Amino acid sequence: MAALAKVVARQRAEMDRLRDQAATSAVVERAKGAIMALTGCTPDAAGEDLLQRAKAGNRTLLEECWITLGSLRPLGTPTEPLDTPTEPRVGDSPHGATLSAIPAPTSPRSVRPGSAVSAVPAGRDTSDLDDGFTALGRLGKALVQVATPQDLAGCLLEELRADVDADALLLFRSLRTGGLELIGHAGVDATLAAQWAQVPPLNGIAALEALRTREPRWLEDFARDRDRHLLIGDPPERWLSRAWLPVPSGDEAEVCIGIMRARSGTFSSQDRQLLRAVGRLCAGWLRSFGARPEHSTAEAAAAAQPVFDALPGSAMLLTPLRGPSGEVADYRIDAATRHAVDVVGRTGSELLGRRILECFPSMADDAVWHGCLRTLTTGEPFEGEPFAYQEVVDGAAELSTYALHAARLGGALVVTWVRHDSSDRQEQRLADVQRLGNLGWANWNLVTGEGSWSSQTFLVMNRDPELGPVRLADLPGLALPEDTAVLAHAVQQLVRSGVQFDVPFRIRAGSEIRHLRMVAEVVTDTENEPVEVHGFVQDLTAQRNAELALVQSEQEIVTQHGVLHAERTLAARLQHALLPLPTRPVSLAGLRVEVAYLPAQSGIHVSGDWFSAIELPYGDALFVVGDVAGHGIDAVATMAQLRFTAKGMVITGSSLTGALARLNTLLLHSRDSHGTATMVLARYDPVERCLEWAQAGHPPPLLVREGQVRYLERPLGMLLGACSDPDFQEARCVLEPGDRVLFYTDGLVERPSEGIDHGLDRLAAAVAVHHADKPGSLAPLLALVLEGERRDDVCVVDIRVPSEAE
Repeated sequence: MAALAKVVARQRAEMDRLRDQAATSAVVERAKGAIMALTGCTPDAAGEDLLQRAKAGNRTLLEECWITLGSLRPLGTPTEPLDTPTEPRVGDSPHGATLSAIPAPTSPRSVRPGSAVSAVPAGRDTSDLDDGFTALGRLGKALVQVATPQDLAGCLLEELRADVDADALLLFRSLRTGGLELIGHAGVDATLAAQWAQVPPLNGIAALEALRTREPRWLEDFARDRDRHLLIGDPPERWLSRAWLPVPSGDEAEVCIGIMRARSGTFSSQDRQLLRAVGRLCAGWLRSFGARPEHSTAEAAAAAQPVFDALPGSAMLLTPLRGPSGEVADYRIDAATRHAVDVVGRTGSELLGRRILECFPSMADDAVWHGCLRTLTTGEPFEGEPFAYQEVVDGAAELSTYALHAARLGGALVVTWVRHDSSDRQEQRLADVQRLGNLGWANWNLVTGEGSWSSQTFLVMNRDPELGPVRLADLPGLALPEDTAVLAHAVQQLVRSGVQFDVPFRIRAGSEIRHLRMVAEVVTDTENEPVEVHGFVQDLTAQRNAELALVQSEQEIVTQHGVLHAERTLAARLQHALLPLPTRPVSLAGLRVEVAYLPAQSGIHVSGDWFSAIELPYGDALFVVGDVAGHGIDAVATMAQLRFTAKGMVITGSSLTGALARLNTLLLHSRDSHGTATMVLARYDPVERCLEWAQAGHPPPLLVREGQVRYLERPLGMLLGACSDPDFQEARCVLEPGDRVLFYTDGLVERPSEGIDHGLDRLAAAVAVHHADKPGSLAPLLALVLEGERRDDVCVVDIRVPSEAE
């Protein structure tokens, strides 16, 4: 299908070339015929005269023909110059008619072609003059294809845009009623053209003044001109300088050309000469095609194009082209939507003026062709059956399903193609996938260099959609400098060798860095040449940030674990140094004392559990068991402070309650004013076998007597550091031979999932069952009570009163 389209395109181009050649020959023959009619010379002499005049005026033959046709005088009419002195007549007519032409310059480079001034302004390079008038040569050639005034307006603006900074152009024709009619425009929107389609004969209309006086009007001072004239524009400030030039045609001027410029300032003398010469060329065209052209089908098509620009989908306005027999041989595309695309990839405005069979060879299908003919004849809309259609876009073949609809509009057809496999639901699903996946697609055409991005891609790339997509070669420039080289290499390998890439890179989006991933592949044509790049870009910033945060967290955990492990080691060594454990039971004041300290099995911190069991100078025994809240170095330091201070105060004669009160004050004024601790202080008098004890928020001691287990009733006492004025009381217990007393910390009875009462009951039950009196029996008891994992340190002081048998 693509090969067939190329053949049709070449044939159409050859036909257009031949048509241009025939049109050019027609203009030349018409100019020769005019000279022959007025002078009576032979065709060869008329042709030679045109060539000599063109050479003398430094003009092309086609320019000279247009000027000659525009400067003809009717037979019998006295010859007068238009706006410059005339040069010698070409010849005398047998009837006295003459041919007035534009004077030739004094030298080939002295003035621009068609100028009436024979001198070059001082300081102006003559090469600039010649370059400035190259538009006349292009315009003379372009006029042979101009068929309507609307075409003429577009042609003039295209040629004058660069030479005189023209931004818009209007063509007005005078009416017999004295007003003006807009017959052609370019660079002006349809709304403004409709507002100025008819102009009444009012004062202050510059175009009317130019036609009446047959002199140009140069509006170069906007502030002054807006007070004197009714200026075209909404707002008028859109064009700050203007020129209105009457087109000379015999003794009258019926058409006026309006040149609109956005910039302010005067028209230079060279610009004025150029515009006068352009007016003379247009006079030849108007004489050849009629001074009062009527609106044609092409003008109607031009008026329809703004409507098609606003239509979605693929639609075209087709004008039938009939053969000698009157049958429709083809259709001309006179309007098209921007989404319309033919088999070789031309879209929108590129299709205008082309033949339908050149752009869509499959339209020659019997069903479609006859359906369109029936619609053109009867006016009944045609709706074709869905058909598979293979599109070739820049060499890449795509198979799609379409349905064709045709409706008559005047003498033309409006044809639309509906693509069945591009439903709104599929579009919405694609948009949802891109949004949820935070990704967008991107395509680049390697033939035209153009790219297309989805809306999500612009969001991911942090690019304004108004700027459009970047070219594939410029894509690496969006990445951070550290990632540019890798992405550039991947793009080069993709284009040169077709190697698919999957590359992560980063971009800067405001104050943040985005982590992106791009995947792309090459699409080749039937000759295995790369023609397009398809790919997608995905925002992985959230995922990457999570990965980086996880890695950082793992590193911090490892670091913290090391720090805490070192801290535990240091605290354990410090604790062991401050709290030496006896390896066997000791005898104090006639009591057998066994001590156990078990660190927690979970965690890496050491706690502030401690004990003291010493014999006082006067023979009594002091027992202390305490637990500082918290873990680590601070807890060990507080433990050491309380342990040694408690022993010192009791040794120096302080009562148990007095010692607790002073320890409370000490803890409140320590470095950690919010620290707390529990403690039990006990003093044993061996003479009376009396155990006096006080406690500060500590679990009660356990007494075992004659196989019976009970907890001693706790005296009043609040944990240390809880308030500034606590009340502590003492309790007394006379021990009997064979009695056993256990002092312990809360790690022995507390469990996270139960209350402390359950722990106390469990300890009492275990002691009742395990009542061995032999040394070393504390370890089996603790193993029975502490079944499972220990979450806290345990400190136990086991005091036994020897029986009478011992």
